[in-house]
Amino acid sequence: MSRTESRSFVPPASPDQIRNVVLVGPAGAGKSMLFERLTAAEGAQVRQGEQPPSTGMGVATVARGDLVVTLVDTPGRPDFVGEVRAGLRAADAVLFVVSAGDTVDEPTRMLWRECAAVGMPRAVAVTQLELARADYDAVVADCQRVFGDAQPLYRPILQGGSVTGVLDLLRRRVRRVDPDGGVAAPEEPTDAEAADIEERRGPVLESVIEQSEDESLLERYLEGEDVDLAMLREDLRAAVATARFFPIIPVHPPTAAGIEELFEVIEVGFPAPPAAGIPPVSTASGSDYGDICADPDAPLVAEVVRTTTDPYVGRLSLVRVFAGTLRSDDRLHVSGHLSWVAGHEVAGHPGHDEDDERVGQISSPLADGTAPRDRAIAGELVLVTKIAHAETADTLSDMEHPALVAAWLLPEPQLPVAVRAASPGDEDKLASALQRVVAEDVTLRMEQNPETHQLVLWTLGPAHVDDLLERLRERHHVEVEVDPVRTSLRETFVRPVDGTGRLVKQSGGHGQYAVVHVRIEPLERGAGFEFVDKVVGGAVPRQFIPSVEKGCRSQIAQGVLAGYPLVDLRVTLLDGKAHSVDSSDMAFQSAGALALREAANDSTVSLLEPVDHIAVTVADEYVGPVMADLRGRRAQVHGTEAGEEGHTVVHAEVPQHELSRYAIDLRSVSHGSATFTREFVRYDYLPAQLATEIGSNRR
Repeated sequence: MSRTESRSFVPPASPDQIRNVVLVGPAGAGKSMLFERLTAAEGAQVRQGEQPPSTGMGVATVARGDLVVTLVDTPGRPDFVGEVRAGLRAADAVLFVVSAGDTVDEPTRMLWRECAAVGMPRAVAVTQLELARADYDAVVADCQRVFGDAQPLYRPILQGGSVTGVLDLLRRRVRRVDPDGGVAAPEEPTDAEAADIEERRGPVLESVIEQSEDESLLERYLEGEDVDLAMLREDLRAAVATARFFPIIPVHPPTAAGIEELFEVIEVGFPAPPAAGIPPVSTASGSDYGDICADPDAPLVAEVVRTTTDPYVGRLSLVRVFAGTLRSDDRLHVSGHLSWVAGHEVAGHPGHDEDDERVGQISSPLADGTAPRDRAIAGELVLVTKIAHAETADTLSDMEHPALVAAWLLPEPQLPVAVRAASPGDEDKLASALQRVVAEDVTLRMEQNPETHQLVLWTLGPAHVDDLLERLRERHHVEVEVDPVRTSLRETFVRPVDGTGRLVKQSGGHGQYAVVHVRIEPLERGAGFEFVDKVVGGAVPRQFIPSVEKGCRSQIAQGVLAGYPLVDLRVTLLDGKAHSVDSSDMAFQSAGALALREAANDSTVSLLEPVDHIAVTVADEYVGPVMADLRGRRAQVHGTEAGEEGHTVVHAEVPQHELSRYAIDLRSVSHGSATFTREFVRYDYLPAQLATEIGSNRR
């Protein structure tokens, strides 16, 4: 009998029976193995050894008695933080997975602070207890130093390098590993185990008592009263659910040690959707929507947290239902306005509102397949097929009550990569494939640069790039080539110079005649273009003066030396000549353009490069290396300021050419502790020694 048949799935009857939990943590911490164990059937074997790092989100729903637990596994590599953020939106509580052989890394600390800012309940699962370098006490101490009020409710039992069970410090019980893979019943500890429990129980118990609403309990405990878990159960549950207390649980997926204890924390401590709260919701037009809660009878409000394309069923959406009930064949309103959250237009994700969108098949994700459903109630996380116009982060709502859920925090892609079809036959396929990929991945930004003529994809890192190229190749059958990203330069005149444009063609019949004399002067950066008319005596007829300006503007757009647009100059028309028959609008346009070209040479024209202002937020201990790295990028460091606790913000202006790989290099220099934002500020002179290297990139 298959695992699906042996574990028939019964949907929840009420939102109170639902728990949604996201697993987060660094790559290599054993997160995916833990996810596999938590979602496996009782007694099933779990793969051991190192597993390939995940690049996407895994979702599976497990029925535990009357409760339905949906677990979301997220990638551990920083390039896929977008998947982590989506997982946080899908869930109501967070399980941080750390290895007993490592300390808590900086990206995990950053994510913990992010969860703390919004008050998400959290717990810590310590894995890889069998490693030779594993030190459970050390990693617990590190968690307490970094996370605050985190306490180990359990302790692993190790014998000969193997995990044989866990000690329950509060209940004074032990659960040993069942060699058949089942769930063993708790039992009394041995004398040595009991002594170990008593030695370590005090600090944990005191921390739990501090969360109690019974103010006399601590005093009674200090006076010697024996306090057991039954007296603290409700206080502990409330403290975990409200993110005031963070349990630490040792788990060993291969033997299932600690798995039942972890499930107990999830089921008892983590909140059901009605107690977890709902993200901000407005109407589709941006006005106040009114009160909303996880009520199956309320108007529908749901959100697409992930979109994929299945070769058999087409577009497949992972949907979190926040309020109301989602039914197959319902007709819904779809809203998507990422720009409202990002503060700017998000390339590839224009704002849209669609009415009368039909819902396809609804199903619950299981570890080994799906369970078809005819509906999903508030609080559930389900798969939905064939929602044609809904993208990741879009809102699904009742057509009579259109809603818009504020999108989750979007990481800004900072690593550009230029791509092109490997063959002319792939060009149309590439355009179509990228439209689908961008609709699925809100962390991917697509830009068609009209100056460099490159298609640039803005990504979160090299692993994100590799995953993108693999998706294009394997799923969409498009081969692409990657090119260096070219910088959009500008040209400008560096000193005043005179120029003459002369167009004389009089070889018989109607000819062309126009002569103009101009003075070209540089202006300060950002001043743009000025045209001044100082012609006297009608040397250039009045009707042709706008033609001269038009010709100058046309040449400015094309450039005069290296083919880059001209900026920041004043052109003064001083004199000229006209012919009563052969002069024309086009002739004076050509003469104006010729005057600029005639005045341009290496001594009068220089290249300008774009400069960005960047703000780097970095852990205090890495400020020095970050600033040293910036100096090597021709940066002007303007200063620092205090950031959030333990962090400094470094402000600098850096040429864009020096930032093409900065997302990768900053991660290395800061040991993953830094993020940065960038914003264009101006163009500045390109050093002569770099003009050939950078300027030659133009196609």
